[in-house]
Amino acid sequence: MFARITQSKLTIPLAVTAAGLGFYVMSARQLSNEAQKVFKGDDQWVDLKLTKKTKLTHDTSHYTFDFGNKDAESGLITASCVLTKYVTAKGNNVIRPYTPVSDPSQKGTVDFIIKTYEQGKMSKHIDELKEGDTLSFKGPIVKWKWEPNQFDSVALIGGGTGITPLWQLLHTIASNPADKTKVQLFYGSQSVDDIIARKEIDEIAAAHPDQVQVFYYIDNGKDDASKHIFKGYINKEALQKNLPGPSPKSKVFVCGPPGLYKAISGAKVSPTDQGEVSGILGELGYTKDNVFKL
Repeated sequence: MFARITQSKLTIPLAVTAAGLGFYVMSARQLSNEAQKVFKGDDQWVDLKLTKKTKLTHDTSHYTFDFGNKDAESGLITASCVLTKYVTAKGNNVIRPYTPVSDPSQKGTVDFIIKTYEQGKMSKHIDELKEGDTLSFKGPIVKWKWEPNQFDSVALIGGGTGITPLWQLLHTIASNPADKTKVQLFYGSQSVDDIIARKEIDEIAAAHPDQVQVFYYIDNGKDDASKHIFKGYINKEALQKNLPGPSPKSKVFVCGPPGLYKAISGAKVSPTDQGEVSGILGELGYTKDNVFKL
Protein backbone atom coordinates (compact mmCIF):
# COMPACT_ATOMS: atom_id res chain seq x y z
CA MET A 1 0.00 0.00 0.00
CA PHE A 2 2.79 2.36 0.96
CA ALA A 3 4.65 1.51 -2.25
CA ARG A 4 1.59 2.30 -4.33
CA ILE A 5 1.08 5.64 -2.61
CA THR A 6 4.76 6.49 -2.98
CA GLN A 7 4.73 5.60 -6.66
CA SER A 8 1.58 7.68 -7.20
CA LYS A 9 3.09 10.66 -5.42
CA LEU A 10 6.19 10.44 -7.59
CA THR A 11 4.36 9.95 -10.87
CA ILE A 12 1.99 12.90 -10.60
CA PRO A 13 4.60 15.54 -9.81
CA LEU A 14 6.78 14.28 -12.67
CA ALA A 15 3.91 14.57 -15.14
CA VAL A 16 3.04 18.00 -13.85
CA THR A 17 6.68 19.03 -13.98
CA ALA A 18 6.99 17.92 -17.60
CA ALA A 19 3.87 19.83 -18.58
CA GLY A 20 5.04 22.84 -16.61
CA LEU A 21 8.45 22.69 -18.27
CA GLY A 22 6.79 22.59 -21.69
CA PHE A 23 4.67 25.61 -20.78
CA TYR A 24 7.73 27.42 -19.45
CA VAL A 25 9.73 26.74 -22.61
CA MET A 26 6.84 27.89 -24.82
CA SER A 27 6.25 30.99 -22.71
CA ALA A 28 9.94 31.82 -22.67
CA ARG A 29 10.05 31.51 -26.47
CA GLN A 30 6.99 33.77 -26.82
CA LEU A 31 8.52 36.31 -24.44
CA SER A 32 11.79 36.14 -26.34
CA ASN A 33 10.02 36.72 -29.67
CA GLU A 34 8.08 39.62 -28.15
CA ALA A 35 11.28 41.08 -26.74
CA GLN A 36 12.71 41.08 -30.27
CA LYS A 37 9.96 43.45 -31.46
CA VAL A 38 11.11 47.07 -31.42
CA PHE A 39 7.66 48.68 -31.67
CA LYS A 40 5.35 47.05 -29.15
CA GLY A 41 2.42 49.47 -29.12
CA ASP A 42 3.22 50.27 -25.48
CA ASP A 43 3.35 54.05 -25.92
CA GLN A 44 7.11 54.07 -25.32
CA TRP A 45 9.46 56.15 -27.44
CA VAL A 46 12.48 54.32 -28.85
CA ASP A 47 15.60 56.12 -30.10
CA LEU A 48 17.00 54.64 -33.30
CA LYS A 49 20.27 55.53 -35.01
CA LEU A 50 20.35 56.63 -38.64
CA THR A 51 22.85 54.37 -40.40
CA LYS A 52 22.25 55.20 -44.06
CA LYS A 53 20.74 58.01 -46.11
CA THR A 54 20.34 57.78 -49.89
CA LYS A 55 19.07 60.60 -52.09
CA LEU A 56 16.32 59.37 -54.43
CA THR A 57 15.10 62.62 -56.00
CA HIS A 58 15.83 66.31 -55.45
CA ASP A 59 13.53 66.35 -52.40
CA THR A 60 13.14 62.71 -51.38
CA SER A 61 15.53 60.35 -49.58
CA HIS A 62 15.68 56.76 -48.35
CA TYR A 63 16.59 56.45 -44.66
CA THR A 64 17.71 53.34 -42.77
CA PHE A 65 17.51 53.27 -38.97
CA ASP A 66 19.21 50.60 -36.87
CA PHE A 67 17.51 48.66 -34.07
CA GLY A 68 20.73 48.03 -32.18
CA ASN A 69 19.94 44.31 -32.34
CA LYS A 70 20.57 42.44 -35.59
CA ASP A 71 17.90 39.85 -34.75
CA ALA A 72 15.12 42.31 -33.85
CA GLU A 73 12.09 42.97 -36.04
CA SER A 74 10.01 46.15 -36.21
CA GLY A 75 6.78 44.67 -34.84
CA LEU A 76 4.83 46.35 -37.64
CA ILE A 77 2.12 44.76 -39.73
CA THR A 78 0.67 45.67 -43.13
CA ALA A 79 -0.54 48.34 -43.20
CA SER A 80 0.75 50.36 -40.24
CA CYS A 81 2.88 53.38 -39.46
CA VAL A 82 4.92 54.83 -36.60
CA LEU A 83 5.21 58.23 -34.97
CA THR A 84 8.45 60.21 -35.01
CA LYS A 85 9.43 62.89 -32.50
CA TYR A 86 12.09 65.47 -31.88
CA VAL A 87 12.31 68.37 -29.43
CA THR A 88 12.96 71.88 -30.75
CA ALA A 89 15.46 74.31 -29.23
CA LYS A 90 12.52 75.94 -27.44
CA GLY A 91 11.52 72.62 -25.89
CA ASN A 92 8.52 71.95 -28.09
CA ASN A 93 7.70 68.43 -29.31
CA VAL A 94 7.33 67.94 -33.05
CA ILE A 95 5.52 64.66 -33.81
CA ARG A 96 4.64 63.26 -37.24
CA PRO A 97 3.56 59.83 -38.60
CA TYR A 98 5.59 57.99 -41.24
CA THR A 99 5.04 54.66 -42.94
CA PRO A 100 8.05 52.31 -43.28
CA VAL A 101 8.74 50.74 -46.68
CA SER A 102 10.76 47.79 -45.36
CA ASP A 103 9.28 44.33 -44.96
CA PRO A 104 7.82 43.80 -41.46
CA SER A 105 9.97 40.68 -41.11
CA GLN A 106 13.19 42.56 -41.93
CA LYS A 107 15.69 42.11 -39.11
CA GLY A 108 17.98 44.69 -37.58
CA THR A 109 16.79 47.81 -39.39
CA VAL A 110 13.75 49.71 -40.65
CA ASP A 111 13.55 51.82 -43.83
CA PHE A 112 11.61 54.95 -44.76
CA ILE A 113 11.19 57.02 -47.91
CA ILE A 114 10.55 60.62 -46.87
CA LYS A 115 9.95 63.75 -48.91
CA THR A 116 11.31 67.03 -47.55
CA TYR A 117 8.77 69.85 -47.57
CA GLU A 118 9.74 73.51 -47.38
CA GLN A 119 7.40 74.08 -44.43
CA GLY A 120 7.72 70.57 -43.02
CA LYS A 121 9.29 70.78 -39.56
CA MET A 122 9.82 67.04 -39.20
CA SER A 123 10.79 66.29 -42.79
CA LYS A 124 13.37 69.11 -42.72
CA HIS A 125 14.71 67.83 -39.38
CA ILE A 126 15.07 64.30 -40.74
CA ASP A 127 16.72 65.61 -43.90
CA GLU A 128 19.31 67.38 -41.73
CA LEU A 129 20.16 64.25 -39.75
CA LYS A 130 23.65 62.85 -40.23
CA GLU A 131 24.50 59.18 -40.15
CA GLY A 132 24.94 58.29 -36.49
CA ASP A 133 22.26 60.74 -35.30
CA THR A 134 19.16 59.39 -33.57
CA LEU A 135 15.43 59.95 -33.93
CA SER A 136 12.63 58.94 -31.56
CA PHE A 137 9.92 56.52 -32.73
CA LYS A 138 6.90 54.74 -31.28
CA GLY A 139 4.15 52.54 -32.63
CA PRO A 140 2.82 50.67 -34.40
CA ILE A 141 -0.33 52.49 -35.45
CA VAL A 142 -2.39 50.02 -37.47
CA LYS A 143 -4.22 51.56 -40.42
CA TRP A 144 -5.55 48.40 -42.03
CA LYS A 145 -4.79 44.81 -41.02
CA TRP A 146 -4.27 42.97 -44.26
CA GLU A 147 -5.21 39.29 -44.48
CA PRO A 148 -4.33 37.23 -47.57
CA ASN A 149 -7.21 36.97 -50.05
CA GLN A 150 -9.42 39.41 -48.13
CA PHE A 151 -10.63 40.55 -51.54
CA ASP A 152 -10.51 39.26 -55.09
CA SER A 153 -8.90 42.54 -56.15
CA VAL A 154 -7.64 45.81 -54.71
CA ALA A 155 -6.92 49.17 -56.32
CA LEU A 156 -4.16 51.29 -54.84
CA ILE A 157 -4.48 54.99 -55.72
CA GLY A 158 -1.83 57.41 -54.53
CA GLY A 159 0.42 60.35 -55.16
CA GLY A 160 3.88 61.42 -54.01
CA THR A 161 5.00 59.86 -50.73
CA GLY A 162 1.46 58.52 -50.33
CA ILE A 163 2.97 55.51 -52.08
CA THR A 164 4.46 54.20 -48.82
CA PRO A 165 1.40 52.44 -47.31
CA LEU A 166 0.33 51.38 -50.81
CA TRP A 167 3.79 49.91 -51.32
CA GLN A 168 3.35 47.97 -48.06
CA LEU A 169 0.18 46.40 -49.43
CA LEU A 170 1.62 45.74 -52.89
CA HIS A 171 4.81 44.21 -51.51
CA THR A 172 3.00 42.09 -48.90
CA ILE A 173 0.52 40.67 -51.41
CA ALA A 174 3.11 39.96 -54.10
CA SER A 175 5.51 38.37 -51.60
CA ASN A 176 2.97 35.75 -50.53
CA PRO A 177 2.42 32.98 -53.12
CA ALA A 178 -0.78 31.99 -51.30
CA ASP A 179 -2.25 35.47 -51.74
CA LYS A 180 -4.01 35.57 -55.12
CA THR A 181 -5.40 39.10 -54.76
CA LYS A 182 -5.16 41.05 -58.01
CA VAL A 183 -3.64 44.52 -57.62
CA GLN A 184 -3.94 47.68 -59.69
CA LEU A 185 -1.70 50.60 -58.74
CA PHE A 186 -2.49 54.13 -59.96
CA TYR A 187 0.35 56.39 -58.92
CA GLY A 188 0.70 60.11 -59.61
CA SER A 189 4.00 62.04 -59.53
CA GLN A 190 5.33 65.35 -60.78
CA SER A 191 7.66 63.71 -63.31
CA VAL A 192 9.19 60.35 -64.21
CA ASP A 193 12.18 61.19 -62.02
CA ASP A 194 9.86 61.75 -59.07
CA ILE A 195 8.30 58.28 -59.18
CA ILE A 196 9.32 56.83 -55.82
CA ALA A 197 10.41 53.17 -55.71
CA ARG A 198 9.73 52.80 -59.43
CA LYS A 199 12.42 50.14 -59.87
CA GLU A 200 10.93 47.99 -57.10
CA ILE A 201 7.37 48.51 -58.33
CA ASP A 202 8.30 47.61 -61.91
CA GLU A 203 10.12 44.48 -60.73
CA ILE A 204 7.00 43.29 -58.90
CA ALA A 205 4.80 44.03 -61.92
CA ALA A 206 7.19 42.16 -64.23
CA ALA A 207 7.34 39.16 -61.89
CA HIS A 208 3.53 39.02 -61.51
CA PRO A 209 2.07 40.09 -64.87
CA ASP A 210 -1.23 38.26 -64.32
CA GLN A 211 -1.69 39.67 -60.83
CA VAL A 212 -0.28 43.23 -60.80
CA GLN A 213 -1.00 46.18 -63.11
CA VAL A 214 0.69 49.56 -62.74
CA PHE A 215 -0.37 52.94 -64.16
CA TYR A 216 1.90 55.96 -63.65
CA TYR A 217 0.59 59.51 -64.07
CA ILE A 218 2.94 62.47 -64.36
CA ASP A 219 2.36 66.24 -64.35
CA ASN A 220 5.40 67.00 -66.50
CA GLY A 221 6.56 64.83 -69.37
CA LYS A 222 5.20 62.74 -72.20
CA ASP A 223 2.96 59.72 -72.49
CA ASP A 224 4.77 56.40 -72.82
CA ALA A 225 2.10 53.70 -72.83
CA SER A 226 4.72 50.98 -73.29
CA LYS A 227 6.03 51.89 -69.82
CA HIS A 228 2.55 52.54 -68.43
CA ILE A 229 3.24 56.28 -68.12
CA PHE A 230 0.46 58.77 -68.83
CA LYS A 231 0.54 62.56 -68.87
CA GLY A 232 -1.92 64.25 -66.54
CA TYR A 233 -3.81 63.37 -63.39
CA ILE A 234 -5.41 60.08 -62.39
CA ASN A 235 -8.81 60.56 -63.97
CA LYS A 236 -12.36 59.26 -63.97
CA GLU A 237 -12.07 57.66 -67.40
CA ALA A 238 -9.06 55.57 -66.38
CA LEU A 239 -10.64 54.40 -63.13
CA GLN A 240 -13.98 53.62 -64.75
CA LYS A 241 -12.24 51.65 -67.48
CA ASN A 242 -9.92 49.61 -65.25
CA LEU A 243 -11.66 49.14 -61.91
CA PRO A 244 -14.21 46.34 -61.46
CA GLY A 245 -16.74 48.69 -59.86
CA PRO A 246 -18.09 48.82 -56.30
CA SER A 247 -18.29 45.32 -54.84
CA PRO A 248 -17.80 43.48 -51.53
CA LYS A 249 -15.16 41.45 -53.39
CA SER A 250 -12.92 44.45 -54.08
CA LYS A 251 -11.44 47.36 -52.15
CA VAL A 252 -9.90 50.71 -53.09
CA PHE A 253 -7.11 52.11 -50.91
CA VAL A 254 -6.23 55.79 -51.31
CA CYS A 255 -3.25 57.75 -49.95
CA GLY A 256 -1.65 61.01 -50.98
CA PRO A 257 -1.63 64.79 -50.55
CA PRO A 258 -4.86 66.72 -49.79
CA GLY A 259 -5.43 67.55 -53.46
CA LEU A 260 -5.44 63.88 -54.42
CA TYR A 261 -7.89 62.96 -51.68
CA LYS A 262 -10.19 65.79 -52.74
CA ALA A 263 -10.14 64.71 -56.39
CA ILE A 264 -10.31 60.94 -55.90
CA SER A 265 -12.17 60.06 -52.72
CA GLY A 266 -12.75 63.03 -50.45
CA ALA A 267 -10.71 63.60 -47.32
CA LYS A 268 -10.79 61.78 -44.02
CA VAL A 269 -12.63 63.67 -41.30
CA SER A 270 -10.12 62.46 -38.68
CA PRO A 271 -7.79 59.50 -38.09
CA THR A 272 -10.79 57.57 -36.75
CA ASP A 273 -13.45 58.88 -39.15
CA GLN A 274 -13.12 57.95 -42.81
CA GLY A 275 -15.82 60.38 -43.87
CA GLU A 276 -18.09 59.91 -46.86
CA VAL A 277 -16.68 59.06 -50.30
CA SER A 278 -16.79 61.90 -52.80
CA GLY A 279 -14.68 62.93 -55.79
CA ILE A 280 -14.25 60.57 -58.73
CA LEU A 281 -14.91 57.43 -56.71
CA GLY A 282 -18.10 58.93 -55.33
CA GLU A 283 -19.24 59.74 -58.86
CA LEU A 284 -18.58 56.11 -59.81
CA GLY A 285 -20.84 54.84 -57.05
CA TYR A 286 -18.24 53.89 -54.45
CA THR A 287 -19.07 54.27 -50.74
CA LYS A 288 -17.10 53.96 -47.52
CA ASP A 289 -17.79 50.23 -47.68
CA ASN A 290 -15.68 50.05 -50.86
CA VAL A 291 -12.97 52.62 -50.11
CA PHE A 292 -10.38 53.01 -47.35
CA LYS A 293 -8.34 56.20 -46.98
CA LEU A 294 -4.93 55.32 -45.54
